[in-house]
Amino acid sequence: MTFKADVAVLGAGMVGVSTALHLQAKGRSVVLIDRNGEAGEETSYGNAGIIERSSIFPYMFPRNFNLLRKYALNALPEAHYHVAAVPKFLPWLVRYFGNSSHEMSWQIAMASRPLIENCLVEHKALMAQAGAEHLLRDVGWLKVFRTQRSMDQGVAEVARLKPFGINYRILDAASVRALEPHLDASVIGGIHLLDPGFVPDPGALVKAYAALFEQRGGDFVKGDARTLGQDADGWGIDTEDGRLHARDAVIALGPWSDDVFKPLGYKLPLSIKRGYHLHFTAQGGATLNRPIYDADGGYVLAPMTRGIRLTTGAEFAARDAEPTPVQIEMTEPAARKLFPLEHQIEDVPWMGRRPCMPDMLPVIGRAPKHSGLWFNFGHQHHGFTLGPVSGRLLAEMITGEKPFTDPMPYAAERFG
Repeated sequence: MTFKADVAVLGAGMVGVSTALHLQAKGRSVVLIDRNGEAGEETSYGNAGIIERSSIFPYMFPRNFNLLRKYALNALPEAHYHVAAVPKFLPWLVRYFGNSSHEMSWQIAMASRPLIENCLVEHKALMAQAGAEHLLRDVGWLKVFRTQRSMDQGVAEVARLKPFGINYRILDAASVRALEPHLDASVIGGIHLLDPGFVPDPGALVKAYAALFEQRGGDFVKGDARTLGQDADGWGIDTEDGRLHARDAVIALGPWSDDVFKPLGYKLPLSIKRGYHLHFTAQGGATLNRPIYDADGGYVLAPMTRGIRLTTGAEFAARDAEPTPVQIEMTEPAARKLFPLEHQIEDVPWMGRRPCMPDMLPVIGRAPKHSGLWFNFGHQHHGFTLGPVSGRLLAEMITGEKPFTDPMPYAAERFG
């Protein structure tokens, strides 16, 4: 059996589902394809739930020698690496380091700014259409400090956001506890980022968007993206419903995108930062009102529907290597001191994979070697944040409309 559509979107995470919705709204017949047959089951589920409206500057590679020495020894909880994977990720890491200079960080901030500035607006538009406004909490997130040195550094860093109109408040210890009364007294101050939104069940939001796509007549099928191949009038892919033929195909597979673009001859420098999370109950009715980043501990606590979610920093390892949740083990004692966690809910930590380019910008746009092939991946730590806005941008490009911003900073051609 064969069937047809205008566009096949490969991947049903936040980026893929949002792309499918925007194309559908522009009159295209769209088939959404995922190997799980469910939306939002991978990286889009396991994040901290923050729609990061304030993150103009991406996560850059540190240039402090003492920090680098500690990272090399796997001595800090915010980063961990597999020694066996070093030969594979070291070239990417060198490029990442080169893009993390002060000058380059400003250039990358200018390139990412249009996406960040529109991320929450685009989410709210889709939420309204999907009837999912109840999933959004307008509480921002809080960065807390337990040493004066780290607070001074945090205040200096956040000052870079002033030219971009980002709203935040610098808090003393009493003000932090007024917002979060159950945090430990060791907290000496904090920074409250006011503009981001918080979603306590990010997987549910992706599923709500996918349900809207199907309600509007879109097809969501289970299929193997690795079967994508060019045919006489477009692209074909095998699904459980038969062979799909589409004029255009979008690779929105996040950390698995290279499984498809590499066989087609593309050598894009996609790498992976793995991460873990674990849920806990709270002791004695203690409450957490927003995500909390412990600047001295290198982890986030977020009040999710399932429980208090402890999320880790980055692990540099092969994408499909066995999980090594040592960062959970390193951060859990500090997290229990910061907030009264009680029982662990899952038996083992969940592991996810963040798709990252060495310049910390996504790849959005036309595949330069093939007609009708499009890219939308590499959103680093912000796939959940940027899904709707990057889906809008790509849909405008595919349909020939004037893009709301210049897409050149995200073009695949920037890597040669």
